[in-house]
Amino acid sequence: MARLRALHGFHAISARLRHNAASVKELYVDASRHDARIRSLIARASESGIRSIPVDGRRLDGLAGNAPHQGVVAMAEEVKVATSLDDVLDDLPAGSIPLLLVLDGITDPHNLGACLRVADGAGVHAVIAPKDRAAGIGATVEKVASGAAETVPYITVTNLARTLRELKERDIRIVGTSDDVTASIYDIDLRGPVAWVLGTEGEGMRRLTRETCDELARIPMQGAVESLNVSVASGVCLYESVRQRRAPPAIR
Repeated sequence: MARLRALHGFHAISARLRHNAASVKELYVDASRHDARIRSLIARASESGIRSIPVDGRRLDGLAGNAPHQGVVAMAEEVKVATSLDDVLDDLPAGSIPLLLVLDGITDPHNLGACLRVADGAGVHAVIAPKDRAAGIGATVEKVASGAAETVPYITVTNLARTLRELKERDIRIVGTSDDVTASIYDIDLRGPVAWVLGTEGEGMRRLTRETCDELARIPMQGAVESLNVSVASGVCLYESVRQRRAPPAIR
């Protein structure tokens, strides 16, 4: 039998019910809550043949490992996603243009969860991070990701610079973000295969990662703040790729 783990929070549980309801075995709900939101979740679970069990807050705290749960915890089978970058790229449907997100030094689970959510929305094929400087997939990441932790492959690698070079061999362009360069993300052609590389807010990418990039670009900042949170920056960059790929070709 597949191993069960706890999902907590409305977003994470609702996403699992949408994408893979059969993997959810039981739903535990706060017995004191009778509002429309929880009734809707119970009804959705019931439609999929999943029983809802009213319990007290202490039981929910224990199931969720004392993480914030909003009064709902589901026991569900672990969902396997691709763990090999080669598998991801080799299995892309014909005609797909690779779009990857590389996170260098993102150790905060809230930031990782938000990045995965953005990546899912933009159609990213995989998120890549170094093993020694990366947050792992846990309950907090899953909650913030709102289901994206189970749909977007999150691949950690031993040597990030080597992995970037291997991506280059597949003709995937490595574009890093930096505040101290002239070119803007709106100045470069992003219609082909691209791996966006983002580092931590303030510190940015490590030196070797930066040197491995094919090109560096900045996000134009018009106001008083100097930089964006990494998940926001990821969204800006990834959706510029999406925008360019969907734009009609320029008339020459």
